[in-house]
Amino acid sequence: MNTWKLEYEGFEPEEEQLREALTSTGNGYFCTRGSFAWTESDEKVHYPGTYAHGVYNRETTIMAGVPVLNEDLVNLPNWLLLELRIEGEESIRMDSVELLSYRHELDLYGGVLSRNLRFRDRAGRETSLDTRRFVSMSNPNRAGMEWRITPENWSGSVQVVTALDGRVLNRGVARYQDLEGRHLDPVSTHTSSPSFADDAADVIALEVRTRQSRIYVAEAARTRVYGENGLDVERSLYRMEDYVHEVLGFDLEQGRTTRVEKMISFYTSRDNAISEPLSDAMRSIGRCGTFSEALERHKRALASLWQECDVRLPADEEVQRLLRVHIYHVLNVCSPHTADLDAGVPARGLNGEAYRGHIFWDELYIFPFLNFRLPEVTRTFLMYRYRRLNEARAAARETGYRGAMYPWQSGSNGSEETQSVHLNPESGKWDPDLSRNQRHIGADIFYNVYKYYMASGDFEFLKDYGAEMMLEITRFWASIAHYNAERDRYEIHGVMGPDEFHEKYPGAEKGGLNNNAFTNVMVAWVCETAREILDILPSRNREALRDALGITDEELATWDEMSRKMFVPFHEDPEGGEVISQFEGYEDLEELDWGYYRNNYEKIQRLDRILKAEGDDPDRYKLSKQADVLMLFYLFTREELKVIFERLGYGLDSETAKRNADYYAGRTSHGSTLSFLVHAHVLADLDLDASWEMYLTALGSDVNDVQGGTTGEAIHLGVMAGTLDLLQSGYLGCEVRDGGLHFDPNPPEKLEGLHFPILFRGIPVDVSLSGGKLSVAVQDEDREHSVKVGVGDEVQEIRAGQSHAFGIGSGVV
Repeated sequence: MNTWKLEYEGFEPEEEQLREALTSTGNGYFCTRGSFAWTESDEKVHYPGTYAHGVYNRETTIMAGVPVLNEDLVNLPNWLLLELRIEGEESIRMDSVELLSYRHELDLYGGVLSRNLRFRDRAGRETSLDTRRFVSMSNPNRAGMEWRITPENWSGSVQVVTALDGRVLNRGVARYQDLEGRHLDPVSTHTSSPSFADDAADVIALEVRTRQSRIYVAEAARTRVYGENGLDVERSLYRMEDYVHEVLGFDLEQGRTTRVEKMISFYTSRDNAISEPLSDAMRSIGRCGTFSEALERHKRALASLWQECDVRLPADEEVQRLLRVHIYHVLNVCSPHTADLDAGVPARGLNGEAYRGHIFWDELYIFPFLNFRLPEVTRTFLMYRYRRLNEARAAARETGYRGAMYPWQSGSNGSEETQSVHLNPESGKWDPDLSRNQRHIGADIFYNVYKYYMASGDFEFLKDYGAEMMLEITRFWASIAHYNAERDRYEIHGVMGPDEFHEKYPGAEKGGLNNNAFTNVMVAWVCETAREILDILPSRNREALRDALGITDEELATWDEMSRKMFVPFHEDPEGGEVISQFEGYEDLEELDWGYYRNNYEKIQRLDRILKAEGDDPDRYKLSKQADVLMLFYLFTREELKVIFERLGYGLDSETAKRNADYYAGRTSHGSTLSFLVHAHVLADLDLDASWEMYLTALGSDVNDVQGGTTGEAIHLGVMAGTLDLLQSGYLGCEVRDGGLHFDPNPPEKLEGLHFPILFRGIPVDVSLSGGKLSVAVQDEDREHSVKVGVGDEVQEIRAGQSHAFGIGSGVV
């Protein structure tokens, strides 16, 4: 097995959209699905798509007479189009030829997608076609494609049609088919002009504009043909207002290979340092050089990122390959090119339309990997939140609260994008969607800011932006909570936790639940940490920020009291002892007959849809879509959680984690692949074998499409990045403590030989695991610096150019 390859032998139409998503090419600015160059969308087998950070558009759909407004990440003009016609016949299609061989391969290290196929057409002509494609990591506005055509038993004339297509729609998600998918208006098509380049007779260009957000998008393409002894190429042009193509005619000789290259440049009106997208796209394409030259620059840029981000695991080739698939997809969406953008991180990346490209809480799972590799990208994503702070303030104010209330789903401007209805594919009906009540998103953002600061040491960000966000989020929680004098506790009502199966109490008309444990504990931590953040700031900055926000001593006193008096519900476990209740009243719900549903349904991850299709209600039962209470054990170490609970006046004994893990494992359907990740992390300290099995499920969840069709709509970026972080934070117990790195390793035997680089507060560090020892090396000996590193009770100050091997006992077999 080549652990740098994702390979498919044979063409399988039913798997094609999954493969298109998994073999996408991107550079952190834009991303293109790995579809055939000659295909347009047929919504069943092929779905070409190109997406760029921040290019959203709103459209209204009339449903049963009711206008429904949605904002979507827009499918942008298709730049891939290349078609092959032999002897004037119809263009080659997969269903019009006999495939003699077929190979579809993604080179992860080089960021190159290739297809190699041999086919026999209806006239008996046999042809080999080798294709390569990349989206440039060296220049964020460029991409390229190359074809090598070899006639094996014939000679004759061919035509290659090269096109840019702005007629595309958003049609990549089956359950959105009833919603308006037109997001682009044509602007113009163009051909080359000497004013743009000296040799520009082979350039076509297209410009479109999003219909509501009025973002201009321009693509320019240059297509050339190269033969062994030179070729005479005849060109003809066809233009519409939203489509342009050029036909290149030439002759092929049997056994001789002819090369076609198509280079493109891609710009939007959101870009920095441009005059206007179309003129800049045409100017850029005239300067881009050949395919091989651009490809070499791209490979060098990507190789440098692999040096910073690769995770090496020689003990298991399949795990190694999947880890690199996940790193590759993280870099497609989150690269140094992202750092200049006003962008959030879409939960499903940039290679499909699932979740409409919205930004959720998946940052919790994505940022830990980036914090220690590409902190400048995390900073960008956090600045996306900061720039929308005023929108969050307005949302809180309009709902009767103070501070900042961030939306569950965010898009262009930070307003709430969560729909009020959701299509149930099991029943075909539109059900109410109350998930905007997941107010914990504010605490999640607070947590992300804190963890970024701890890993990066970026005090300027904290001082200028982060602290303001954190304080306004804390103020929101103080306004939504209320004091219950009978309990002498603060409570939060009308919210949802991460488990999305429970939206309200059974039979209730009003949405929301009382005292979701995850939310309340996070709020207690937020209230305590906000005061710590104020103490970190220099007195002048602290007082200036307090004055600007009008934070009074009374508010600070309330935050302190909430950090000590938030209510956390518990109930008795039938197996003995207490468990943390997912929310108040959870213990009164009915137990579900899990056996019935496992026997009658092939997949039960989305039990909410199944139950509603049966006329039942998931709110009635003790079940979860994904880990809710267990998220506390995922985000905090045992010691941290113990401190939080003791401050609240609750005790956590040594068996608390196990009781909760056992109790909720039997009541969770894992309707989100993130759930496998969380359970694997929690089990790491409880049952290492079970943890590793759960980890393998999470690791393969996208490549194996365990949810049955969802990955083809777009990959799950949170679970991909989370599986990478789980190695460092879950199995090696890496955290920032007392100004240094601390490890609490308990690795499975399969992690023998694990090695990865991290960047801790600007200092490069290598971490490796071998022979029962954890070795930490501090790089860059030309600089005067050191890192304090602790493993268990042993703490060492490691200077640049030095390393230290820590014994970790019998964790590794």
